[in-house]
Amino acid sequence: MRTMRTIPLCLVALLAMLVAPAFGEVQVNDTEDILLDVFIPCTGDTVQLEGPLHVLITLTMNGNNISGKFHFQPQAVKGTDLTTGDKYEATGVTQETFKTSLQNGQAEVTFVNNFKITGQGPGNNFLVHETMHITFNAKGVQSVSHDNFSVECK
Repeated sequence: MRTMRTIPLCLVALLAMLVAPAFGEVQVNDTEDILLDVFIPCTGDTVQLEGPLHVLITLTMNGNNISGKFHFQPQAVKGTDLTTGDKYEATGVTQETFKTSLQNGQAEVTFVNNFKITGQGPGNNFLVHETMHITFNAKGVQSVSHDNFSVECK
């Protein structure tokens, strides 16, 4: 699994070059407007979502350890079904946390995605949930991997 090992280590190296060592800092805390088309398998239609997305990125460097978080959360994001004109709201949170040692390649990555597109009435709500965790041992080799994924139409 050399590729799986290379991705986190490259990310850590890139982040280490961008940030001055020794402090925990918020790197980004901003709101960006998004425009996103999402296929809703519950109805077979596409919903166009738009509105503000909160983006928070933190990074902490402490000696030979780096940790951080990526956090994305829609805030009052609204949508319209491009076929029927039905109205939707997007809620949830997507975030990833990571922790690694620059001495021995040991690392942990956790990804959580709760994405909900809620329509008017029953049967057209689209719910995505994923929790993934990967651990790399001190030799940088993937040693644990859990991935729980579900998609529901309600």
